[in-house]
Amino acid sequence: MQDKIDRLRQNIAQAFLGSTEPIDRLICCLLARGHALIEDVPGVGKTVLASALARSVDSTFSRIQLTPDLLPADLIGVSIFNRDTGEFQFKPGPIFASVVLADEINRTTPRTQTALLEAMNEGQVTIDGVPHKLPSPFMVLATQNPYDFEGTYLLPENQLDRFLMRIALGYPDASVESHMLDLRPAQNVLRDLEPAITHEEVIQLQERADQVKIEASLRAYIVELAARTRHHDEIQVGISPRGTLALAQAARATAVLADRDYCVPEDILDNLVQVGAHRLITRSYGAGRNWQMAADVLRQITNEVASPM
Repeated sequence: MQDKIDRLRQNIAQAFLGSTEPIDRLICCLLARGHALIEDVPGVGKTVLASALARSVDSTFSRIQLTPDLLPADLIGVSIFNRDTGEFQFKPGPIFASVVLADEINRTTPRTQTALLEAMNEGQVTIDGVPHKLPSPFMVLATQNPYDFEGTYLLPENQLDRFLMRIALGYPDASVESHMLDLRPAQNVLRDLEPAITHEEVIQLQERADQVKIEASLRAYIVELAARTRHHDEIQVGISPRGTLALAQAARATAVLADRDYCVPEDILDNLVQVGAHRLITRSYGAGRNWQMAADVLRQITNEVASPM
């Protein structure tokens, strides 16, 4: 199993030359059956990172460029009347893939954004009252620009809650950026990237993450951290039970990355900000400021709640 993870990590690193931390975060989301929101300024490799993961898995992949004129049917599909049979025939949209790259998700309207909700939460879409199952595994990799950029819409809170993690990339250091100028990974490496693991191996890794043990004291630790956010003076809406489930599953996946079948407190602490901050609404809510303020509150809470080990 560890060889499979190493192959996947190294394959992604061929195209994404930045820090290895975002790569591990993305693999963690894959193993935890979660969706990832990659947010940063344009041009730092959000699409390259997401595409590298998608191409590294031997499974179906679709890329959707989200624009202001995109309609929900353009994502999930539509029923078309067939004159020959006299019946409506379902034409699936690009959401019907194992790995879906939703590029610049906050450039499309809230109506189209919410078309992803059922797919991300239940692994299916309902069209004309008929549910249609999505492939398994199913993962949405969404990229977005900062909210104060021109032509962006705020993601609704209920959709943010469906993302397992929010991942920031930052700027690469000088040596890495110099190497990019020579290699041009988006043009030369990404298009020729071969799969590193199969569809079946992804399922095996996900099943291994499900079997990782979280002992009672660590479960109580997760619940206490979430409860503190719900009663904090700076927080209007704290981490929901869906958030505590997400944090536990991210901790399990992190343990698998470390080649363990049990969790330790660091597995929880290392994921708390990435899993929890985008789920919080601060009382002094403001676009572009909410996540950083929420992250500061979470770091403060970890200093107040004693680790069980």
